[in-house]
Amino acid sequence: MMTVCFAAGTKDAGQTADGQKVLKIGVIQLVEHPALDASYQGFVDGLANAGYVVGQNIKIDYQNAQGEQANCVTIAQKLINDKDDLILAIATPAAQAVANMTKTIPILVTAVTDPASAKLVKSNEKPETNVSGTSDLTPCAAQIDLLVKLVPNAKKVAMLYCSSEQNSVFQINMAKEQAKKLGLTCVDATVSNSNEIQQVVQSLVGKVDVIYTPTDNMIAAGMATVAMVANQNKIPVICGEENMVKAGGLATYGINYYELGKQTAVMAVEILRDGKKPAEMPIQYLSNCDLTVNQDTASKLGITIPADLK
Repeated sequence: MMTVCFAAGTKDAGQTADGQKVLKIGVIQLVEHPALDASYQGFVDGLANAGYVVGQNIKIDYQNAQGEQANCVTIAQKLINDKDDLILAIATPAAQAVANMTKTIPILVTAVTDPASAKLVKSNEKPETNVSGTSDLTPCAAQIDLLVKLVPNAKKVAMLYCSSEQNSVFQINMAKEQAKKLGLTCVDATVSNSNEIQQVVQSLVGKVDVIYTPTDNMIAAGMATVAMVANQNKIPVICGEENMVKAGGLATYGINYYELGKQTAVMAVEILRDGKKPAEMPIQYLSNCDLTVNQDTASKLGITIPADLK
């Protein structure tokens, strides 16, 4: 529940009841889907746990770009013009948009797979820019191992992703490396916009045995469409994160985005309260991953889940 405090007298709107500055945090999120939404909620809850509560001592300006890069640029400019004390960027394109426009306002990113390859930091170990945050790098090799365990007769695997998402390309390369080690043939299945998802998945029918998709924002937002076509045609889908499984995928071994958001909030507190600089804060990762299996999807596909995965 959000609590708002009102004080009598002439207190400035930018001050708390005891006269302290109300900190402004701008948030730019690429698109609405459960994983990114969870990371944002984890961030807000993590701040509250540390005593930074919306309506009391912080103000959050949350902006969603609805999956449009042009919107990312417009939102980034707004947040910078507002002179926010901190900006949170959720997903790689959102992070790139705002990082390209300011080198002074502290920026934390989350749900960004590899900030270094996205050119947001000099290195993940030592950013040396005004950007730091948390990575949603998932165990791609372990996900391919899971694919083989659940679909042992698979020979051809489709790699389904948006070719313009740097985070997806990074993960796909890791997945391909493991797939080739296991003797699987990889088939690229790329989309450039959400309207292509149904057609691309339909084109895979009869050509592949299984689909792998990483933590791709466009595919995650359209996962219901992917699952509809794939499940109707008995093609299992191994996903990058649990909400994609809940939307109809078969299984994943992945991270918890809510916990990722909370971890990002800890970094925000270090900046806002303790004066730390993003340039000196290494990119952080979640150490624990969770297995998620959609039993309903498994039943539809006629797949028996091995006992050691239950």
